[in-house]
Amino acid sequence: MAEQTPIERRIQRSFEDSAGHGKPLSRRARQTKRTVEAYLAAGVMPRYMERLAEIDSSLKIQRSRLERTYHRLMEEYGDDPEAFARAWHERVHDWPFERLNALIREHNEWYPIESGLPLDPRTGDYIRRAGRSYRREEIGPAWALELFPA
Repeated sequence: MAEQTPIERRIQRSFEDSAGHGKPLSRRARQTKRTVEAYLAAGVMPRYMERLAEIDSSLKIQRSRLERTYHRLMEEYGDDPEAFARAWHERVHDWPFERLNALIREHNEWYPIESGLPLDPRTGDYIRRAGRSYRREEIGPAWALELFPA
């Protein structure tokens, strides 16, 4: 066997545990491609996951705020159900849904690309996950009135 070059010795040592145990790395560890992109991706939650968490928490906050407003109006108009219904409809139609809807639109546009969702060749659309579409419905007055009817 020929004498190893310094580079070959360095490569040989790179397969060993640097803690001095001398155990070789597993085949999987040796064959895993090490790139800057993979390193950065390993330490950061993907944007689509952050966005989904933000959508879910924003929906919870919206529900909570709507519920508080609903009950406050119920107390205020307790004796007059028609006045309550008018006030509630007016309040719901003025409710600021746009910020959350912009986030939902961003999710619907980018999720399949960011998550690597494959296309269904028969339909030309992205496949469903667990039988459900990845798309989220935008919210608005109808959503609020379904949660809290007048």
